[in-house]
Amino acid sequence: MAAQSKIKASELIGPGDDDAVALAKRHLVQPWPYAGSVGDEARTLIGEGDGIYITDASGKRLIDGPAGMWCINVGHRREELAKVMYDQAMALSYNTPWYTMNAPSAELARRIADAAPGDLSHTFFTTGGSSAVETALRFMQFYNNVRGRPEKKLILSRGGAYHGSTYLSASLNGRPRDHDWMDGASDLVIKLSSPDPFRRPKGMSIAAFTDFLVDQFRDAIVRVGADRIGAFVGEPVQASGGVIVPPDGYLKRIREICRENDILYVSDEVVTGFGRLGHVFASGDVFGIDPDMITFAKGVTSGYFPLGGVIISERLLEELRRSNHPDALFGHGLTYTSHPISCAVALKNLDLLEEGVLAHTREIAPYFQAQLKTLEELPLVGEVRGVGLMACVECVADRESKDPLQLDKDVGKRIDAHCHELGLLVRPLINMCVMSPPLIITKEQVDDMVAILREGISRTMDDLRKEGVWRG
Repeated sequence: MAAQSKIKASELIGPGDDDAVALAKRHLVQPWPYAGSVGDEARTLIGEGDGIYITDASGKRLIDGPAGMWCINVGHRREELAKVMYDQAMALSYNTPWYTMNAPSAELARRIADAAPGDLSHTFFTTGGSSAVETALRFMQFYNNVRGRPEKKLILSRGGAYHGSTYLSASLNGRPRDHDWMDGASDLVIKLSSPDPFRRPKGMSIAAFTDFLVDQFRDAIVRVGADRIGAFVGEPVQASGGVIVPPDGYLKRIREICRENDILYVSDEVVTGFGRLGHVFASGDVFGIDPDMITFAKGVTSGYFPLGGVIISERLLEELRRSNHPDALFGHGLTYTSHPISCAVALKNLDLLEEGVLAHTREIAPYFQAQLKTLEELPLVGEVRGVGLMACVECVADRESKDPLQLDKDVGKRIDAHCHELGLLVRPLINMCVMSPPLIITKEQVDDMVAILREGISRTMDDLRKEGVWRG
């Protein structure tokens, strides 16, 4: 499926494996470090990628279970994308977006508008997901200031959410560890429950749980006042929260409440956009909603070049254009807004998606989900859930209490270590393992992935029994 180059990492100019590890420990600050090892840490060194596989420094070939970070959608080593980077760099490597523009960004904005639901027609390009969410929130603030509603700025978010690492976007995150030692704009955010059916109260039906979530949303608006709430930001599927797929109809009901109360609905599709669920955008095609804004990143270039963005409703822009403040300035921009190389790569990536990858994803997704579901046979596994080509295996000490293994918070890392030895990289999240492989994965490769994951979980169960921390 992929046009591949034969260039090896060892042929590129750079330090050898041993030197890279030493240099990282001396000079590189890794993302999300612990204080005890910050600035003195080396992580698994990856040398090459090819299709759905990566190769580590020891030469071990691994299935790239997380697709990098939810992003290598069309697979590693796509020569078409590498060529576009080269060609665009030789034509125009950069232009300042403050007073010039480039053709790839205009064409990409058109194609995104064609694929987006509702009246989402204009795109502001950023450098990634965090800056995309930040831009959406700053636009909401600007929009309400221009409309004479400076008090309408609060943001509704949910437990389990992940929306970024910039100051304002990180303030929306709903995982406790994101806030234990980090500051944020907590005074601007109202946190609601995660729409996680697996963690619903014991004895509550899915329908009753959905009603509870919707009632909680309405109650928050009544309690705080719709005149003070500017936006709701939600992932269609909570990705880093453990691939939380909301109950049927929940998102549509939340969208309607937002519309009734003039609250902007921001659908965070940084993960679900550009193919992960088999469509360019999941909001409309999968969940039947038409947000006021959609944020995206990751899969838009399949990780080959940094790019993100926010798509904005024509209605919002029209309201600004006809306001009584035509000179009001949206004082927001980035040095690499609408970068010509990133937009050129995204255009070719979109070609690859539309020429077969999206259809392949829709075809193979049911098989992917069904094969992973067989892992629920293992007593350590509480639930396997997912949609499209994203899934989560959640481990529990026992299925009755759904105890998330408080005695061993590194069970996900244990499974990952065993899987690495067996030929699979997974995304460990405390007691969970997240899988989101490149969209070009075949049925045979799905079988390999699931077989390795089954063995990795089985070995972890043996370890926990031997250590006396689990009796399952």
